[in-house]
Amino acid sequence: MYEIRPEQPEDAPLVEALYDRVFGPGRERKVSYRYREGIPPVRELCAVSVVEGTPVAAVRFWPVRLDGIPALLLGPLAVEPELQGRGIGRMLVADRLVHARALGFRLVFLVGDPAYYARFGFRPVPEGIVMPGEDPKRLQWRILRPGPLPRHGEILRADGTSILPAPAPRAAGRTADAAAP
Repeated sequence: MYEIRPEQPEDAPLVEALYDRVFGPGRERKVSYRYREGIPPVRELCAVSVVEGTPVAAVRFWPVRLDGIPALLLGPLAVEPELQGRGIGRMLVADRLVHARALGFRLVFLVGDPAYYARFGFRPVPEGIVMPGEDPKRLQWRILRPGPLPRHGEILRADGTSILPAPAPRAAGRTADAAAP
């Protein structure tokens, strides 16, 4: 039997090892990790599914923003490879989405397989919503609470910054035209 419980600090090494097994080396180079750098996850929503006290599946949620609206970024979600296909990931995601709604969140984003996440009510984002560097066909959202939502804009980090590099400042001083005699 699988028990779902909040992820505890002592679970972190086991969860990170699980993510490495499922996603392989270099997983931190994915664009979605740039939304996470230096930003703590929403601890109340991070959870594991355990068997005999050992995590066999894990999911984390991270705060993001769209047009000033606080939202969540679901992921990563991982299940031990030999246990995949048994519904463990489905139970974990469904449980955490209920908690996210109860905490007052209105909107959850993810980058993933549309066929898999459709079962949780995720749909492709409107064409005008972007997550730079991600495949727009894999960018999805789920609305947890009714209310007006933006139909365009860039998903930003929780601190309101873009993951895109800031434009280089223009050099101060004279321009070529001004320097001409």
